[in-house]
Amino acid sequence: MSSILIVDDERDIRELIGDILRDEGYDVRLAGNSDDCMAAIAEEPPMLIILDIWLKDSRMDGIDILKTVKRDNPDVPVVIISGHGNIEIAVAAIKQGAYDFIEKPFNIDQLMVVVGRAMEASRLRRENMELRRKDVTSTEMLGASPAFKALRAQLDKVTKSNGRVLLSGPAGSGKETAARYIHAHSSRANAAFVTVSSAGIEPERMEEVLFGRETPGRGIEKGLLEQAHGGVAYFDEVADMPPGTQSKLLRVLVEQQFTRVGGVDKVRIDMRVISSTSRDLRAEIAAGRFRQELYDRLNVVPIAVPGLEDRRDDIPLLAAHFIEQFHRTQGLPHRRISPDAEAMLQTKHWPGNVRQLRNIIERILILGEGSGPIELSDLPGQEGGTPDGRLVIGGSVAALGLREARELFEREYLLAQINRFGGNISRTASFVGMERSALHRKLKSLGVVKTNGKETEDEA
Repeated sequence: MSSILIVDDERDIRELIGDILRDEGYDVRLAGNSDDCMAAIAEEPPMLIILDIWLKDSRMDGIDILKTVKRDNPDVPVVIISGHGNIEIAVAAIKQGAYDFIEKPFNIDQLMVVVGRAMEASRLRRENMELRRKDVTSTEMLGASPAFKALRAQLDKVTKSNGRVLLSGPAGSGKETAARYIHAHSSRANAAFVTVSSAGIEPERMEEVLFGRETPGRGIEKGLLEQAHGGVAYFDEVADMPPGTQSKLLRVLVEQQFTRVGGVDKVRIDMRVISSTSRDLRAEIAAGRFRQELYDRLNVVPIAVPGLEDRRDDIPLLAAHFIEQFHRTQGLPHRRISPDAEAMLQTKHWPGNVRQLRNIIERILILGEGSGPIELSDLPGQEGGTPDGRLVIGGSVAALGLREARELFEREYLLAQINRFGGNISRTASFVGMERSALHRKLKSLGVVKTNGKETEDEA
């Protein structure tokens, strides 16, 4: 957007304003009726529109054009001018989203002040949008494990379309990061990414938050869906959406339009919908808590986001990334992770997934002392050693004979390493220093057998 569009049915007026603005260094375009105006906007949205409210022999008057502009190009400020101005018209224009109102005959100095302010507002909006776009783009998808590579391959495919995507996976696995990745690499990257927290909005306010509202005192207040026009609406944990709102959202997805709370005009929107859930939506449907029709509309492209335990190979990379991120954004120490601590992170149970790993790294950096390597003793729940490095043995283990204790240790140790390497026996054998066949024999003797591609304890 690089120009000011002047729309007035009086040729002398529009050319006069155009000449004044050109003398001030602005790029100007002119339109004498609503058709020319809409064609100019479609060709290239301007930075500012100066719009006469009365347009003779036009299909649309100034208020109609204003409504259309604020619907399709909400960030473009519109200054209304009129030779028949009164307080009712001014209030109506401001309620519909006009930036300001100037009455003819206007004072040139007054016009230039309003234009200058409106252009500054337009510039700030564009800068905010650019910053928002950069923030989204900087949301990296990190990993090298087979599970991660399969996920990113799926995400790359859906970036090329506008199809609705349903992301499923355990809490903390990175579903919003995946949604932002889709947005950042799509044709909508320069538009808004609006998150709708289905669980975080009070049910009685859900419709108002989604659709916006119109009141006599405050005019139009845009909802989240209108803010997402041209971009992406991301419904986080969509299973938590109230049943009544589910029905209304379904209608929006079908009709691509809605009415604000308290309003009468239809608001048409163009947005891509990405949703996520950590629940089994089919079970929610069977229980009567989620609408089958809404599920069918959202589940055009289903993508499963793997939990951290299915991509343990990525843990060192993710941990190093979080350390770098916290150092850059919070000034926390830039520490590396020792091999022992790295191995322990890969063998831990991660019910909170990537979010839990991030929180642990932040806690270690905040509470830790110095800038040396992160050691095993720095990890939460790993404070059981002694100053000289000896292992403290619990009472239940100390009560076992040497053979039983050794077998218990070997079983737990090998299971931890197998989990660390995602069930890959060859890599586990290499790390522990055994031949693959010898490891298989050891696992069998310890009562550990292979099931569904992973090693588990033999329950027989």
